Amino acid sequence: MGFSYKPLWHLLVQREMTKTEYRQAIGISSATLAKMGKNEYIAMDVLDKTCAFFKVPLSDVVEYVEDE
Repeated sequence: MGFSYKPLWHLLVQREMTKTEYRQAIGISSATLAKMGKNEYIAMDVLDKTCAFFKVPLSDVVEYVEDE
């Protein structure tokens, strides 16, 4: 599998923010958000913007999941 953005989705719930609000706040495309929804690889600058926006470490946004 690789990486999961599950920690980010939990963070959005905690901050009472929708995925669309998040996407607009950091300036990413809907295609990038769709990739994240499928746990696909995205550019590091998106992760950087996300961490900076929420003021959290990378581990609060993404987690590594081993293949079974």
